[in-house]
Amino acid sequence: MHGLGNDFVVIDAINQAVNLSPAQVRLMADRHRGIGCDQLLLVEASNLTNVDFRYRIFNADGGEVEQCGNGARCFVQFVVEKGLTQKTQISVETTSGIIRPQLEADGQVTVDMGMPHFSPASLPFDNKVESDRYFITVNDDDVEIGAVSMGNPHAVVLVDDVSAAPVVRLGSVIESHALFPQRVNVGFMQVVSRSHVRLRVFERGTGETLACGTGACAAMAVAHRWGMVDDAVSVELPGGRLLIRWPGGESPLLLTGPAQTVFTGSIEI
Repeated sequence: MHGLGNDFVVIDAINQAVNLSPAQVRLMADRHRGIGCDQLLLVEASNLTNVDFRYRIFNADGGEVEQCGNGARCFVQFVVEKGLTQKTQISVETTSGIIRPQLEADGQVTVDMGMPHFSPASLPFDNKVESDRYFITVNDDDVEIGAVSMGNPHAVVLVDDVSAAPVVRLGSVIESHALFPQRVNVGFMQVVSRSHVRLRVFERGTGETLACGTGACAAMAVAHRWGMVDDAVSVELPGGRLLIRWPGGESPLLLTGPAQTVFTGSIEI
């Protein structure tokens, strides 16, 4: 499946036993020797009361991570297509909390991503004092970032032209910066207007992707906190556009975008 080109292998782990090692995840994510994907998603039953499913996410390097907005949209599309639920709004357990994605009448999916968290400890980010902006040293240069957790850690860098941004060169260094003990996703954000942002994201454990849902949420949250955008923003990524809505404060952030099934099949492990 994919959400704006951010692609996933999605596995039903309710009707079959699935226990994957990091090496097996890396094999399936390999675009030449496996299936090929940015992330692998497991659809599991939840043991929590009044929660429909459990959602586990593995990056292409085999590491398990906390959250993925594009994956969440594919998740709800998958469980509806496979007849695992009759609901159009479901509750899903993740390692970072409960999310509630909803399948809209037009086929788009809206996900309540919860509230963005700006405290350094929430990422985690090794900085004692919370601030709107931080300066970190990268290759002897000071780089200004915004830092926010959307259930997973994000650093956001403001650029004049996202097309010319050093996404791979700078993103790979910031991703593994010592100040981020669990590494970090790195967004390069260009604010076009108060309702339009352009974005490229270097994802932790994967590299640059065509789209990143939590990265789009993080960019909007940082830009909103900096006073640069309004409460509803179209985030333009290389793979397409996402609508992000957030009025600020302790309100949940809403992410709306497409999800598409490409093919189904089986693989022997």
